[in-house]
Amino acid sequence: MPELPEVEVTRRSFAAAIAGGRILSVETGKPLRWPLGIDAQRLQGRRVMGVRRRGKYLLLDLDEGMLLLHLGMSGSLGFAQTLPARGVHDHFELFTTHGVLRLHDPRRFGAVVYAGSEQDAVAIKLLSGLGMEPLSDGFSLERFKAGLKAARAPVKQVLLAGKLVVGVGNIYASEVLFMAGIRPTTSAMHIGPKRAQRLYDAIRQVLHAAVDAGGSTLRDFSSADGQTGHFQLQARVYAREGMPCHTCTTPVRMLRQGQRSSFYCPKCQRA
Repeated sequence: MPELPEVEVTRRSFAAAIAGGRILSVETGKPLRWPLGIDAQRLQGRRVMGVRRRGKYLLLDLDEGMLLLHLGMSGSLGFAQTLPARGVHDHFELFTTHGVLRLHDPRRFGAVVYAGSEQDAVAIKLLSGLGMEPLSDGFSLERFKAGLKAARAPVKQVLLAGKLVVGVGNIYASEVLFMAGIRPTTSAMHIGPKRAQRLYDAIRQVLHAAVDAGGSTLRDFSSADGQTGHFQLQARVYAREGMPCHTCTTPVRMLRQGQRSSFYCPKCQRA
């Protein structure tokens, strides 16, 4: 599943190129997770003012309204002056004077939704429950510490939930907890101020590194200009079960938490 680094990499790969482009037409394929919410032809003539990100949503600001895009489990965007003929898994195409933006999504868990503004009910429903943005100045250490203290769940589950901080997906949660020296099963409420500081710093460091590496390509992720990610090659524990820890040589272990695999070093992450 594309996580925050992959979505941010995708945004950066086409945001400047599409900005200022006027929509010529919109073509849709099979239905996605949610309906577009507007007659596609009504988007014709509107101009793309810019592309922002909120959590794992891409927000295409138009001169009238906005489009909220989500890549779902297996989606990816492509953007170019011209693209090959639409395939069976291409479900949304935005033709603009600057190029074509296409959503490719084999599993159709992605979405493209129109909202008049961020105050519209649909935008509020999709965005209001999201936690702090870890790569922004709004990522507050004090709020982060308070959120951990208020949570009874294991810290790995708290990170994945996205209500305290967004974008720390499964790969990145394992890497963040390793860097902070915290075991995935540790109760979030039992993490003291010093370890909370280490965890906060690790979140920022790992996610910045992932964005710089182009995200992680485990199956078929690529940015809108066709580039694959390489962060998975830097992983210290993720998907390294039985292999020696890069720090202490202890074999990395794997456990299951809520249907997800967690990787950790039992020596470097004692509690």
